Amino acid sequence: MRLTNYTDYSLRVLIYLALKKPGELANITEIAESYRISRNHLTKVIHELGKMGFIHTIRGRGGGIKLALPPEEINIGEIVRKTEDDFNIVECFSQGSAHCVISPVCGLKHVLNRALSAYLAVLDEYTLADIVKSPFDYRSLLGMEK
Repeated sequence: MRLTNYTDYSLRVLIYLALKKPGELANITEIAESYRISRNHLTKVIHELGKMGFIHTIRGRGGGIKLALPPEEINIGEIVRKTEDDFNIVECFSQGSAHCVISPVCGLKHVLNRALSAYLAVLDEYTLADIVKSPFDYRSLLGMEK
């Protein structure tokens, strides 16, 4: 299973924001520079995270981005479910496009479905707070310590 860049960047943005002091705002440019990724890619990610209710975006001079919820209330499994397009690991997971000739009798679909469920169940066990337990180490690597 491979997560899309969109989900990866969404998780990175949330991690970055969780490392900020309470009430402190971030901006797209600083996040992009810290992770060495495209500012343009992050613009859509941040917009969508705002629509999903994970972050607040404040427009205008002195504006920025911050978490909408405490890190303890942001579940990793929920983020992954909301940011991934689909979980069609194999063709037969997709509705109406099963061209595989063994699809009617294949037991692999059941096995992969169980594996996907287990994968998501593990992600559901963790919050953003669990991920950023060593904030100093993160801040140092991201160049946030000044």
